[in-house]
Amino acid sequence: MKKSLLILLLVTFSTTVAQDHKINWLSIEEVEVLQQKEPRKVLMDVYTTWCGPCKMMMRNTFTNKDVINYVNNNFYAVKFDAESGEDVTFKGTSYKNPSYNPNARRKSPHQFAQALGINSYPTIIYMDEEMNIIAPIKGYQTPGQIELYLRLFAENIYKEVESQEAFQKYQSNFKPTFQ
Repeated sequence: MKKSLLILLLVTFSTTVAQDHKINWLSIEEVEVLQQKEPRKVLMDVYTTWCGPCKMMMRNTFTNKDVINYVNNNFYAVKFDAESGEDVTFKGTSYKNPSYNPNARRKSPHQFAQALGINSYPTIIYMDEEMNIIAPIKGYQTPGQIELYLRLFAENIYKEVESQEAFQKYQSNFKPTFQ
């Protein structure tokens, strides 16, 4: 009986810890408020519900413990469905999806996604502390691949990378540590 109870408690504890260990996804409006108190860089995952690589990234990359820790410690993270029917307000401008049809498999693009210049999914948009876009990075990324960009932007290395050649040098010398 005691052994069964101990096993049940251990399983419950490890399941709870695993569920609590995730990226703290916020809305863009929540981030704007938080930026007033504690400015941080922003990572925005722009995805769609039908996008296979988006689902893979959520399953394989955004559940990686190293990615989770680095993102939560260095960024505000936003998850934005580029075909959502939800209204969004960003920097005082309201964006909608006036052609949104909840029954369509592929829905119309949201005005906010269009304003950000998003035309493929997934796209990770990195923003500075004033929520100005630094760079959009398109496509699926493994934990090791996203680490390159997370460090590039969080550690302000991008400010020193002033050419394609400089980025290629940074990229070729980069040694990922995320497992």
